[in-house]
Amino acid sequence: MPPILNAQGLSKSFGATPLFRDIAFTVSDGDRIGLIGPNGAGKSTLLKVLAGDEDADAGDVAMRKRARIGYVRQESHFAPGVTVRQVLEAALKAGHVAEAEREGKLRETSGRIGLTDLDAEAAKLSGGWRKRLAIAEAVVAAPDVLLLDEPTNHLDLAGITWLEELLNTGSFAAVIITHDRYFLENTATVIVELNRIYADGLLRVQGSYSKFIEARQAYLESQSRLEDSLRNRVRTEIEWLRRGPKARATKAKARIDNAHQLIGQLKEVSSRSASSTASIDFASTERQTKRLIELENVGIRLGDRKIVEDLSFLFANGTRVGLVGPNGSGKTTILRLLRGELAPSHGEVKKAGSLRIVYFSQARELPEKVTLRRALAPDSDSVVYQDRVIHVASYAQKFLFSSEQLNQPVERLSGGERARVLIARLMLEPADLLLLDEPTNDLDIATLEVLEESLLEYKGALVLVTHDRYMLDRVSTTVLGLDAKGSAATFADYGQWEQWFLEQNSDRPARDVEEAAKPVETQAASGSAAKKKLSYLEAREFAGIEERVEVADAKLNAARDRVDDPEVAVDAAKLTEALAALESAQHELDTLYARWAELTEKAG
Repeated sequence: MPPILNAQGLSKSFGATPLFRDIAFTVSDGDRIGLIGPNGAGKSTLLKVLAGDEDADAGDVAMRKRARIGYVRQESHFAPGVTVRQVLEAALKAGHVAEAEREGKLRETSGRIGLTDLDAEAAKLSGGWRKRLAIAEAVVAAPDVLLLDEPTNHLDLAGITWLEELLNTGSFAAVIITHDRYFLENTATVIVELNRIYADGLLRVQGSYSKFIEARQAYLESQSRLEDSLRNRVRTEIEWLRRGPKARATKAKARIDNAHQLIGQLKEVSSRSASSTASIDFASTERQTKRLIELENVGIRLGDRKIVEDLSFLFANGTRVGLVGPNGSGKTTILRLLRGELAPSHGEVKKAGSLRIVYFSQARELPEKVTLRRALAPDSDSVVYQDRVIHVASYAQKFLFSSEQLNQPVERLSGGERARVLIARLMLEPADLLLLDEPTNDLDIATLEVLEESLLEYKGALVLVTHDRYMLDRVSTTVLGLDAKGSAATFADYGQWEQWFLEQNSDRPARDVEEAAKPVETQAASGSAAKKKLSYLEAREFAGIEERVEVADAKLNAARDRVDDPEVAVDAAKLTEALAALESAQHELDTLYARWAELTEKAG
């Protein structure tokens, strides 16, 4: 059977800036394609082209006859006054579903997403429920392929779990733009990275995200070897050209043409391999105060609604707290309490004197009409970063902004670029306590990894709200879990809270919170000594390193046997070769043992 979607020779530019050029992209039955790539690579634009919402500059998109496409945009908006029922009814009608079947499909779909109130106004739903409704709107008419642009943004744990189940059990193919690495690992059967570092404009790997990481590393290593080989050949040809060969001779002319082709090929490979990532480094005030903020039996009510009840928690210096809970459980409200924007209904909030708090808002408020230059440096053309005066252009480069972008208005920046601007502004403010509310939305995976490393090295206290489970797992030293009923408890890690939360919301008896939770003060104070956690690549490396050590050990024993062979011992050339092999094998084994010890310590 032909592919559902078959795009060939696609190219797209915005002005003089090319997004992608001459790429091929196919979607077949059963595909679950995770589409990743750096911010600005054109992922959302590619999805719009596949959906038919936008035309490519060149190339064609062929769709299987009578195939249906469901498309969920990055932001989910509904017209005022339109109900959930009306949204789904319109989708069923547009999908040409038989009228007799519509009511049954409508109720089945609304039940699956958990929206039981069909008369609720769609525009007034929370961000997470609007996202669920937008996905339901796309799947209710049984599409052949579902295109999802950042679907996990605004979804809580229950929403992400629901979406994973929907994708894994659905009969449709799917293309999903996401930077949620656990989500990719749990749902994708194919990973495609859209990136100009690849000769074809993208790299497509069959398998999970972990397999993609291995394949990507192998590709980059092969490109590095190709670049080295080309550089050596070009060096030889340039030296020959400098001797002034006569171009009249046929062989000499052919070699001159070949030399110029090699130089062009080297330039192309070198330009592809040149990649960069944002430089993120939060500065702490390095104050020695241990107890920064202490909550004692704090309760918060907003109107008649109880947000949290009798919460006691110590935010100690060096602690990295993951604040988790379903949508509407009060995570942002807790951050407002810590900032002093909100007073508790009862209980006490004790703060250290002259506490410096830096806050990253999920609303990402930036002055829309000002230029990037003024967003970073409002009053001059320089900023003060870590006690040094830096020109705004140099500072912007740390976050992958070109000098040409400095005079562009902020409103023209993408979601990922806006997030980088906010992080750049926060880094200018040394903090005792960092409050990060959904900082990962729209950031590409490379930037997420840099952000994680920066947070692991940050010496102050941190409170992190994010739907990115991988980042929570890696960064947080303790988890403060909320539920929708006003309860709160502390957990050793995200996995422990997840198990408790799923039990609390299943038909099985709930586990006692006190048994699941660790004592608050002990948990919080242990932050500075908490273990570091492994990245995806490190975890994969750690899983296979024992086997590699065994192979290297066998290789070393074979090299020793070779040196001890009487036939080799009397042959100077063979002995020299055998001794070199023995030294190499010993060095390889020593390096592996050192790396094994390093990973073991990091894994805890």
